[in-house]
Amino acid sequence: MTSPREIIETARLSLVASMHVTAFETLDFYQRNREHFAPWDPPIPPDFLSLVGQARRVELACGDFHGQSALRYWLTLREAPRRIVGQVHFSQLARGAFQNAMLGYSVDRALQGTGVMSEALRAGIDEVFSDRVRLHRVQANVRPENARSIALLERLGFEREGLSKRYLFIAGDWRDHYSYALRNPVERAPG
Repeated sequence: MTSPREIIETARLSLVASMHVTAFETLDFYQRNREHFAPWDPPIPPDFLSLVGQARRVELACGDFHGQSALRYWLTLREAPRRIVGQVHFSQLARGAFQNAMLGYSVDRALQGTGVMSEALRAGIDEVFSDRVRLHRVQANVRPENARSIALLERLGFEREGLSKRYLFIAGDWRDHYSYALRNPVERAPG
């Protein structure tokens, strides 16, 4: 196992680790999409939509990336490399016999339905399943009413494994989530 790539290029996108972005860029992304993300995301901390809060978040993400406890990639269109249009986050990386991560993702409202998130997730999953990271599986949780996200996961080959009742506090109540997982097609022993 080696270090994950910090920059991944696809046909339309660059997936860049947090050490290659600024708090100004992440703040702009979240401010532009605040209403778009609100129905799906847990409550945000008071300083989340501030430059200080985003600077702290970017710094923590850099440490997590280097320690391989979480891998966050910010998405930019190749023709606009300083404007963040999404993010893919592999968190809670577990090693040993599990070799698993939790997947989170979001895309700019203006790019919904364009295939950008599918392209980004394919590239990110290829990275975490590669010899550099060597995960065995990736899990994702999604609310049953989020039809777009469910369709995306299923197109990527994720399988529904169950229902987690009252799983996360979102939009003022505890919300059920479907649990999905994708296994690495290359079976290898941990280590």
